[in-house]
Amino acid sequence: MIAKYTIEYTIFQQHNKRVESHHTDDPVEAEDFLMYLLANGTRIHAIKHEGVDLDGTQSDRMLRVAAGRLAARVLGESLHLDAAAVKHRFDFAS
Repeated sequence: MIAKYTIEYTIFQQHNKRVESHHTDDPVEAEDFLMYLLANGTRIHAIKHEGVDLDGTQSDRMLRVAAGRLAARVLGESLHLDAAAVKHRFDFAS
């Protein structure tokens, strides 16, 4: 059975050429994993849905959501703000 979402990535792309894969059926978990990859500067090769690469618009949307959630979390932690304050001041939903 094919997982709904597959994310292909390379950790330490300067020293490692092996492409890893993360599989999940949950879109929120996929976004959480993308947040983790973005926070660590990991090279993201592909985002697939049911075995097919997402087109540019769809993958950009998933990355935009993950980046926004990551930014909201960092702002909240760094400035000691709750989610409502981050949304009000910076227009990022957490």
